[in-house]
Amino acid sequence: MEVKIGVQHAPREIVLESGQSAEEVESAVADALAGKAKLLSLTDDKGRKVLVPAERLAYVEIGEPTTRKVGFGPL
Repeated sequence: MEVKIGVQHAPREIVLESGQSAEEVESAVADALAGKAKLLSLTDDKGRKVLVPAERLAYVEIGEPTTRKVGFGPL
């Protein structure tokens, strides 16, 4: 699942491929915005953790699960 995170006062967004479900990502974002967690913590497909301070979140875009296309043919 592709997740894009906008951070205040940062020129670029953070883009990661996460193995977490959309519900898990949404729950983590909601907890960070509600003040239950000081950091938004997400893990990407390679096991790396991304930590963003909750007060610096500008937006979070949760994309569709990515599927790998194999073979030749029309897309």
